[in-house]
Amino acid sequence: MKLNFEVDGDDFLLAGEASSQVKKVLKQLGVASDIIRRIAIAMYEAEINMVLHANGGMVDVDISPEKIYIVFQDTGPGIEDIELAMQEGYSTASDKIRELGFGAGMGLPNMKRYSDDLKITSELGKGTKVEIIVYLNREGD
Repeated sequence: MKLNFEVDGDDFLLAGEASSQVKKVLKQLGVASDIIRRIAIAMYEAEINMVLHANGGMVDVDISPEKIYIVFQDTGPGIEDIELAMQEGYSTASDKIRELGFGAGMGLPNMKRYSDDLKITSELGKGTKVEIIVYLNREGD
């Protein structure tokens, strides 16, 4: 099953809409609640980053019996130092964004923590691609 979403970079209220929709679909498919929780957290973090840093982007979700594969693609400014950005607490968020309660520097670390595989590729001035895989180890499949 394939799902596609557009993340609006101008609307904080809509951030998390894709993760909510995927969560509903996974519940309907009978995916284990702990796996749904991990996917929802990783997706939400990626969506928020797209809104905060990249003016939105596209999300593609591929649900198979073995895994959930999610690709976030934006055309934002890119990530200068991915290794640095992966450190807990590191953030390039503006004061305005921090005042809204975002920008704690936990987005990328949380994506890594709640996924089975995380791949980030980025080019300055061109954008960032985040690939998340969560394996489905459901009994009876």
